[in-house]
Amino acid sequence: MRSWLVGGALIAHGDGLLLVGNRRRDRSLDWSPPGGVIDDGETIHQGLAREVLEETGLVVRDFARCAYRVEVAAPGLGWLLQVEAWEVEVEGTISLDDPDGIVEHCRAVSAEEARVLLADGPLWITVPVSAWLDRVSIGADRRDRGVAVDDPVDDPPLFRFRLHGTDRRSTRAEYLP
Repeated sequence: MRSWLVGGALIAHGDGLLLVGNRRRDRSLDWSPPGGVIDDGETIHQGLAREVLEETGLVVRDFARCAYRVEVAAPGLGWLLQVEAWEVEVEGTISLDDPDGIVEHCRAVSAEEARVLLADGPLWITVPVSAWLDRVSIGADRRDRGVAVDDPVDDPPLFRFRLHGTDRRSTRAEYLP
C-alpha cells in the first residue's frame, strides 16, 4: 500500500482563513488551505514552510500548534494518506508562483465563505477544516467574554476517513468518527 504525508497550513484571517484555489486535471477548481506533500528527507515543518511559500508567496514565521490530523485509507486504490494541519503565522505579501501549476487563486475568506468554498471538496478537507473554524469561532467568542479557553496543544483531534471503490472518479468517502 502506498502511503504519503501531507502538510496543511491553517493561516487565520479574522474569523476565517487563507484558502488556495487548486485547478485539477479535469479542469475543476477546488479550495483548500495551502499545503502539500512532504518530500522525502523533509520534516513536516520544512515541507509545509516550502509548500506555503510556493503556493502563496508567504513565509512561515512560526508553527503555533498542530491543529488536527487526518487519515484517509483507500484500500481499493492501494493508498493511505496522512495529513497534519498546523496553525502557522506568516509574513510577506501574497504572490502566486506554484511550481506545480496547480494553485490559481489565494484568498483570505471569512469562516462562512470558507465553508461555501470547501463544500464541494473532499470530506477529509471539509470536515476537519469546518471543525477547526468552529473551535476558532467558539474560542474567540469565549475570549471576548473573558472566559478561559481550553485549547489542547498536545493531543490534536484525529479525523479518519475510508474511501470505498476502486476507481478514483466513483469512490465514496466515509467519515469514521
